[in-house]
Amino acid sequence: MTTLIHNIKTATFERATGHQAAAHYIDTDAYSIDCTGDACVGDVILFAESVFGGSYHKPIFLGERRIAARIVRDSYGRAKQQHTFTLEILDSDGCDPLKPGSITTRKGRNVYRNGTLRQPWTADTDRRVSLDDKHRRGDAARATRAARVAFAS
Repeated sequence: MTTLIHNIKTATFERATGHQAAAHYIDTDAYSIDCTGDACVGDVILFAESVFGGSYHKPIFLGERRIAARIVRDSYGRAKQQHTFTLEILDSDGCDPLKPGSITTRKGRNVYRNGTLRQPWTADTDRRVSLDDKHRRGDAARATRAARVAFAS
């Protein structure tokens, strides 16, 4: 049994370091504005996340992955108002990088966890419109949940 665990850990480590060695690096100079906690649709963002292998009950930390992505959609979950982003992957490096052009989703708390940077917009007023819409929908979702929780009590 210990040999099996050793082989799994060795293979996992080799896979993780193999991806890291072959990876290129994202130019971070283009991402100059900290938008941790306040990203919106249209932002081109850069963030880092931890990558795990193994099972749900016994996860194995494989390494870190950076993701450069465009936020194409966001939503708030009805039950708990968990902010979710739909992302178009522009670039990725590190452990087990994601394929450019693919679409994925991430919870806002995971995007913001290690800090989030964004590229400047050509017209900041367009971003303001998108951000105001996000805040309006968030306020409405929180008010709806508060009413639902108060009604259930």
